[in-house]
Amino acid sequence: MRVLMIHCHPRPDSYSRALREAALEGLRQAGHEVELRDLYAEGFQPAMTAEERPRYARIEPGLPGLEDHVESLRAAEALVLVYPTWWYGMPALLKGWFDRVWAPGIAFTLGGGAIRPALTNIRRIAVVTTYGSPTWLLWWIGWPDHKQVSRGLRRLCAKGCALDWLYLNNMDRATQAQRDGFATRVKAHFARW
Repeated sequence: MRVLMIHCHPRPDSYSRALREAALEGLRQAGHEVELRDLYAEGFQPAMTAEERPRYARIEPGLPGLEDHVESLRAAEALVLVYPTWWYGMPALLKGWFDRVWAPGIAFTLGGGAIRPALTNIRRIAVVTTYGSPTWLLWWIGWPDHKQVSRGLRRLCAKGCALDWLYLNNMDRATQAQRDGFATRVKAHFARW
């Protein structure tokens, strides 16, 4: 399977980077072809420019400067997102990637009053993330990042697109043994894909 992995963390020595490597190792062990896009390392610009917005609203084809991201997205059969959850959601840079790359005509089409999915090549999405919060708080606030992916982004993919949600909560208080254990579970999960 062709897997597009999007990693979003500013520090190359982060725990998020260790989770990315665990997921990569598992996917490769399972024989998948993986394309890694590290948004910070690439210097991805998340803010839509004033010049881009009219094109986006008119659904004009072509996103200057983003062609390689669009090509990667269209070639993928699965999408793996690796990021820390900050303020109950994905980092701004990752949100900006969705804003700019998952554009009309790329991720969806408009018409007839409904959004029609255009990324039907993507049959599976996985999220690997960490939370500083305890699980009960995530349930109490409604788990916003999970809803965004499961109810929003997944809707733009293939019918029946599977969603895997791997997370470590209480990250701020996690021991090294807990972090190592979670990384091992991440690798094992993707090795079974």
